[in-house]
Amino acid sequence: MNHSQRVSGVSTFILVGLGVVIALLGLALAAGGVKLVSLGGSWYFLIGGLAMTVAGLLIALKKTAGAWLFAAFLVATAIWALIDAGLVFWPVFSRLFMFSAIGLAVALVYPLLARANGRAAGRGAYAVAAVLAVGLAVAAGNMFVAHPTVAATGTGPGLTPVEPAKAQKDWAHYGNTEGGSRFAALDQINRNNVDKLKVAWTYHTGDVAESDGNGAEDQLTPLQVGNKVFICTPHNNLIALDADTGKELWKNAINAQSKVWQRCRGMAYFDATATIAQPSNSSIIEAKPAPAANCQRRLLTNTIDARLIAVDADTGEFCQGFGNNGQVDLKAGLGDVPDSYYQLSSAPLMAGTTVVVGGRVADNVQSDMPGGVIRGFDVITGAMRWAFDPGNPQDRNAPADGSTYVRSTPNSWAPMSYDAATNTVFLPMGSSSTDIYGVERSELDHKYGASILALDASTGEEHWVFQTVHNDLWDFDLPMQPSLIDFDKDGQSVPALVIGTKAGQIYVLDRATGKPLTEVKEVPVKAANIPNEPYSPTQPKSVGMPQIGAQHLTESDMWGATPYDQLLCRIDFKSMRYDGLYTAPGTDKSLSFPGSLGGMNWGSISTDPVHGFIFVNDMRLGLWIQMIPSQNKGQAAGGGEALNTGMGAVPLKGTPYAVNKNRFLSVAGIPCQAPPFGTLTAIDMKTQKVAWQVPVGTVEDTGPLGIRMHLPIKIGLPTLGGTLSTQGGLIFIAGTQDFYLRAFNSGNGEEVWKARLPVGSQGGPMTYVSPKTGKQYIVVTAGGARQSTDRGDYVMAYALP
Repeated sequence: MNHSQRVSGVSTFILVGLGVVIALLGLALAAGGVKLVSLGGSWYFLIGGLAMTVAGLLIALKKTAGAWLFAAFLVATAIWALIDAGLVFWPVFSRLFMFSAIGLAVALVYPLLARANGRAAGRGAYAVAAVLAVGLAVAAGNMFVAHPTVAATGTGPGLTPVEPAKAQKDWAHYGNTEGGSRFAALDQINRNNVDKLKVAWTYHTGDVAESDGNGAEDQLTPLQVGNKVFICTPHNNLIALDADTGKELWKNAINAQSKVWQRCRGMAYFDATATIAQPSNSSIIEAKPAPAANCQRRLLTNTIDARLIAVDADTGEFCQGFGNNGQVDLKAGLGDVPDSYYQLSSAPLMAGTTVVVGGRVADNVQSDMPGGVIRGFDVITGAMRWAFDPGNPQDRNAPADGSTYVRSTPNSWAPMSYDAATNTVFLPMGSSSTDIYGVERSELDHKYGASILALDASTGEEHWVFQTVHNDLWDFDLPMQPSLIDFDKDGQSVPALVIGTKAGQIYVLDRATGKPLTEVKEVPVKAANIPNEPYSPTQPKSVGMPQIGAQHLTESDMWGATPYDQLLCRIDFKSMRYDGLYTAPGTDKSLSFPGSLGGMNWGSISTDPVHGFIFVNDMRLGLWIQMIPSQNKGQAAGGGEALNTGMGAVPLKGTPYAVNKNRFLSVAGIPCQAPPFGTLTAIDMKTQKVAWQVPVGTVEDTGPLGIRMHLPIKIGLPTLGGTLSTQGGLIFIAGTQDFYLRAFNSGNGEEVWKARLPVGSQGGPMTYVSPKTGKQYIVVTAGGARQSTDRGDYVMAYALP
């Protein structure tokens, strides 16, 4: 065999092989395209798939027309991509990258096609290949660059030095302040030196939350008072550490047990020797010093097995005189409480001398569940001062023997806020059981469900209630601590609160009246087909504030790493009923976007009161939902987290339906809508406009089908955990799906520092200055990211060298 014949044989193999691959890819595209067209979707995939198929067959037959047809297909695809998606990087990348790579291969083999047809190959094909190669390289490089969804406008917060008299002394509350500011008036660590941060100390708690998908997770924001840092673990063990060294000072191993929902988001702290702020409008019960030296300063936690516990902040010993040996049973008055149906996961609230606790009632389990009563306890004795029962709001006493608080009422599981000036507690409320079936709800369930409720801290008396969802059928319970701010309204500073929702809404309310300070519009919504469901004809939308990740999806918003998983997402999207934000669940398959995870979740908003900004992190995860007629005569669900992120049909025991719900993901396990899937946003509260919005998180520790990509591709992943804002002009966040603590410039959203964590974190970063050394520390816990199997028990502190 001579040399030319050998080249010819290799050429034939290359051309036939490439042609067959292109033809098969084209057939797959066309087959999906037929299905999509039948659903009323885009014709591109059918026409493009047919063009690819013919082009591939012509290339396999060694016809130059195949290359020209593929070139025409590629040009047409580029035009379609720009019309369909605009000049937005990730949507265009998804539509063009794979086909451009195939186009590069076609350009490189074009000379072989020319020779096979007896023509001399010119250099034009190599020039086209070079252009495509450069384009692919540029596109690949841009995967590692953050693409802001809202570019910095130059109106972000500036830098104002901290006045020594206003500098933060302690981080004594879950959100730093009783009003949940998550803002630190500290600037030793700032935009100019944050890149020099190093690990100062690491502590291991010894309590690793091993997750089985039912919510065993570290989601802590630590406290700091004086030279101590206080932490709680997923089983509610309480630990005090030295603020400068991380050395353990004491530990009280509570070892609370529950089958699901093992977490402790935070604690409360009380100093009986400190002055209590007196409100302007009502009396407050003065603190009485503890009877002995024990527990002058006390640390309080509520537990996953429904106890309220007080320990001495100096020694860790249980507080004598508080309840029964330092413990109060929170199941009292609730009636039948199976394990895992009632727990406490958010920090208790210190409101003057009253400790306020709500409770998590498991979602979508059965119609007969414990009630969502909110209670206030005397911080010294543990005696109950009041109970606010959403099913019986007039009676604020404990139920008589033999009776219980009203069952299955709306609950308050998320962190609460307190305004000392008016002695008011602000509660984010959830929905009544069973969350997505409202036929059996009472008038009071409708009043308090998915609302913000203001109560007097001393008496539990209701001041006002503001509802964010009417007859909530989406599990859009209020998921975060309301943040207290001063809001400029018509030139007047109004005491306000701001809160984000799972539905991507941000509400700004007058603290005194509960009335919105920015426009809220009742928009018409459609009903579904559940008999006797009291569908609300309208739902509130907070149109006076930016909507975060709550865009109305269209077929063009569907995305995938390749055109093929994008095509399948388009087919899924067109197969479902979708009417926008408040698409009600029915017996058909419907899409809820954002879904019950959010939107925004418990991480809460951080603020910059000096410059009038708030900072919001979110996740963008849709859910598909289907109500299934059912006898529901078997076991009720276990009450864990898995049933609310979708793992098959779940009985709604006591109702005529089971529910099937799952995340709206592609076959590769990627959210079906275009990135980013999680962002960090700065909002100027003076103008109510977004100053910048950037994607947060990479696929370094996750990826398609759960396979770690080990690549820092800045696509923006769902965030679960809060942010910290500082007067040093920085925003810290760790609650991404990759294993990093990051700092962003609050002025423009630029990432200015990141540190690799041993495992992922869902904790809230906090900061303090040591009273002993004057050094500022940033502290975060790392127990594992939601989508990772890696778990740990780390508490890590960072400081300047």
